[in-house]
Amino acid sequence: MIKIQILGTGCPKCKALTANTEAAAKDFGIEYEIEKVTDINEIMKFGVIMTPALAVNGEVKTVGKVSSVEEIKKIIS
Repeated sequence: MIKIQILGTGCPKCKALTANTEAAAKDFGIEYEIEKVTDINEIMKFGVIMTPALAVNGEVKTVGKVSSVEEIKKIIS
């Protein structure tokens, strides 16, 4: 199972990244868990200072942008 984390405080960009991530994971047909990390202290533990960010299995993959569904598919493949 892949653990996908959306790092952000719940802003519109964070919500868009969450929607794109869910669409990408569903398209792939993989087992996944999406966790929304909204606590600023937890986000900073990842070394992220700009949100939204996307982490896969604890490793930050994108920072400060809303990745497209296609970009996210490449990241989780």
